[in-house]
Amino acid sequence: MAAHRARRWSFGGLALLTLAALAAALLFNTSDSATNRASAAPATTTWSDDFDGGAGSAPSAAKWTLETGGGGNGNHELQYYTNSTGNAALDGNGHLVITARKNTDAGLKCWYGTCQYTSARLNTARTFTQKYGHFESRIKVPRGQGVWPAFWMLGDDLGSAGWPTSGEIDIMENVGKEPGTVHGTIHGPGYSGAGGIGAGYTLPNGASFADDFHVFAVDWSPSAITWSVDGKAYETRTPADVGGNKWVYDHPFFLILNFAVGGDWPGSPDSGTSFPQTMTVDYVHVTTSDSGTGAGSGSGTATRAGALKGIGDMCVDVAGAGTADGTPVQLHPCTGNDAQRWTLGGDGTVRALGKCLDVQGGSHDDGAVVQLYTCNGTPAQQWTYTAARDLTNVGAGKCLDAKGNSAADGTRLQTWTCSGNANQKWSLV
Repeated sequence: MAAHRARRWSFGGLALLTLAALAAALLFNTSDSATNRASAAPATTTWSDDFDGGAGSAPSAAKWTLETGGGGNGNHELQYYTNSTGNAALDGNGHLVITARKNTDAGLKCWYGTCQYTSARLNTARTFTQKYGHFESRIKVPRGQGVWPAFWMLGDDLGSAGWPTSGEIDIMENVGKEPGTVHGTIHGPGYSGAGGIGAGYTLPNGASFADDFHVFAVDWSPSAITWSVDGKAYETRTPADVGGNKWVYDHPFFLILNFAVGGDWPGSPDSGTSFPQTMTVDYVHVTTSDSGTGAGSGSGTATRAGALKGIGDMCVDVAGAGTADGTPVQLHPCTGNDAQRWTLGGDGTVRALGKCLDVQGGSHDDGAVVQLYTCNGTPAQQWTYTAARDLTNVGAGKCLDAKGNSAADGTRLQTWTCSGNANQKWSLV
């Protein structure tokens, strides 16, 4: 868990967002488009930056706003954020390079006195927001004690609701004292700062994230947020995880890239930390989810059909091809018959043999039985299929799960807290 940020927004950034709210009609905002749950409409790109441009040029002002200031952002950070190409510039090879430097300007003041470092922080509050979808960036992080790069999002109602009520999704944070680990975290009312809810992902074999580029992403749907590194999902959070507090991830968010130096979580640089240090960003891409969970005009009626293949290459199967209410749903070797042919519909249902995939009794408990049942429109029959291949029940906020992590023929299916494990991954084929 990233137990760190007391407050993520700078005064300058808040002013920018307030201005942006006044000009909301001019924003490219996908929040009002239709959303479908279990459908698998092709993903469409809604926003991207591949950082093409001449070496030394500034990032596109049509896409990014550069924040300025040295107020510490509530975390006692040491850097002053500038709008200079000395701190944020394209390298001419399709990258954005955010550079933290030792400050040489004696007149540059931070919360603690003359600023020790300069760096950059970019956001899309004025130019782009989106509710739901796939948010991804390929980044090579800096190294050394006291460095703190991040790729994250804040709610577009920050100026009116305030933080943390507006919500925060940290897609990737790294602190230099943990060179092989990144963190994914949510912050909201009742679970912010040190109470943020998240998990870490550690590279195998002692590797460091600063050694190469890695892809950091979240898949965000109405019922879950899943984090991944290089395509490997490592954490899923649902409304059940926030301890009865409000799940505030139901409105558009904007993007942020920044490179902080020092602060309460990473601590200050030491004698072994060299400067300048760079955070190199290859691209930022945003799409609707390939499950249709992102905003996309006209996607609400899309459907797709096929077998659902899971752990051990076994298929989701209606036991005995029965059609009676309460027929068990299980794993079975793939046969291609109708008992294994599932339709993921724009109404959120998952259907086979004319009936719906159903959580028995509408239970929200781990281990709740999954069965075939007459379609009735209840939340127990509403599902979200994410780009991370989770099939999440909307009513319970839990994932379709092969009991006991088993791939044996006849293994019953259930709902269970989303873990990202292989027994909760399903490919529609």
